[in-house]
Amino acid sequence: MTSTRTASRTGLAALALAAALAVAGSANAQPRTMLNVGMAAQDISRLDPHYSTTTIDKVVVGWMFSGLVRFRPGSISPAEIEPDLAERWESSPDGKTWTFHLRRGVQFHRNFGEVTAEDIVFSLTKAADARRSGFAADYRAFEAVEVVDPYTVRIRLKEVVPSLLGLVTNYHGGNIVSRRAVEQLGDRFLREPVGTGPFQVTEHRARQSLELAAHEGYFRGRPQIQRVSYRFIPSDASRDLAYQNGEIDLIYGRQDQSWANRMKALPNTSVMVFDPAELGLLHMNITRAPLNDIRVRQAIAHAANREELIQFHGVDVSRAGTGLLPRGYLGGIEVGAVPHNIERARQLLREAGFPNGLTIKTITTQLPSMLATMQVVQAQLRRAGITLDMEVVEHATFHAQIRQDLSPIVFYSAARFPVADTWLTQMFHSRSIVKTPTAVTNFSHCGMADAEIDAARVETNPQRQLELWATAQRKLAEAVCAVPLREGLQIWARRNSVELGYQLNGAMSLGPLLTEQTRFR
Repeated sequence: MTSTRTASRTGLAALALAAALAVAGSANAQPRTMLNVGMAAQDISRLDPHYSTTTIDKVVVGWMFSGLVRFRPGSISPAEIEPDLAERWESSPDGKTWTFHLRRGVQFHRNFGEVTAEDIVFSLTKAADARRSGFAADYRAFEAVEVVDPYTVRIRLKEVVPSLLGLVTNYHGGNIVSRRAVEQLGDRFLREPVGTGPFQVTEHRARQSLELAAHEGYFRGRPQIQRVSYRFIPSDASRDLAYQNGEIDLIYGRQDQSWANRMKALPNTSVMVFDPAELGLLHMNITRAPLNDIRVRQAIAHAANREELIQFHGVDVSRAGTGLLPRGYLGGIEVGAVPHNIERARQLLREAGFPNGLTIKTITTQLPSMLATMQVVQAQLRRAGITLDMEVVEHATFHAQIRQDLSPIVFYSAARFPVADTWLTQMFHSRSIVKTPTAVTNFSHCGMADAEIDAARVETNPQRQLELWATAQRKLAEAVCAVPLREGLQIWARRNSVELGYQLNGAMSLGPLLTEQTRFR
């Protein structure tokens, strides 16, 4: 029979052994290298960066591609653009010829080889081709993109553009793709893209996740995060619960104060609010009845209540739209947004022949922050007798349908390179009207400011250029092509164990950039 003292000694020995094993296990534990990200989406749309326009796609595209130059991580300031695939560049005195000298040895994902001047020429030519890009209008000033030698590229312009570097940065059409991969993969490239960034696609699980792995040959160094699971969780409640349960480390948030406050209250959590602000405009198709009557457009503008929208979403995460461009853009002005006035809205409807109000069918995205805005606007317009009959669709479907001109009113929330030319050209130039060969995002069908937009693009006198941009905005505002609603800042949350590797003030990809320095503490 075993004595009590022997049993005690045996128990103590077992506890000591367990403690020793625990210490040894802790000492030998490997640092975490798998990052789980929760996105408000049912699935990705298109990962070819020259087509990626949705927030869902742009976030992950930012982890996979590089440009000739790039915004410094954490910044969206044009003053902080720095070398990326090009290590240096120079321009001619007249600003119409630019020469870029490439880094040597930069490798594409999945063994698609070294980046050469041919890939740069192919990428920028593709970006400028409306049949192969959603951003072709941005590159209309390009006369030629030429191979000088395997590591040198020359860009010749028909006319000076306000910011050439903005067109070759790691954003939209400036992202560089592998020529061999595009030609070899064909349509598969939309879901199996090949870039040079720190992370590469390994698997697409439809309506579940996009799986990525570190690009071991990344030219800035091997990423410290080895795997990323970009999970599609459209339900806000489900996404928040997954974060609270420890299933995800980085989460896309709702652009409202309550979400920010709730996340701030969670332990070991940091809420990140950053630029660019996405200006939400209510675009109105001026060619379709009843919106072809300016009095109806004015009535809608008077019925909208910006201050109510800001209070609804929260002062920390949004601000009132005061112009047709987001605040802070070079050349942007305040155009004196139409004041909220329900009685004036009703009077205008009566004058337009709608004494009993009217109903307008619209298509709206289910993306939480945008849907919430439209639901508030719907309630505001109803007070003036305007009923928005909203069809709510998945975000990728929304983008496809509004580009087919299927919705006479389009609430479109976006950010662009922060220069007036880019925004005005894409949103309000007649060349960008949807369903045209050079379509971009002109949903209003407005073109009354084309002359000023075109003249400003080639104007060499900075003051005169600003004046032209201002005149363009005033013309568009007088025609009530769109109603500025609110600017929504980007909002995400992360566990404090996740170290981004830089100070996050802004991200043109609309989500925290994952770099080779991102890691777990």
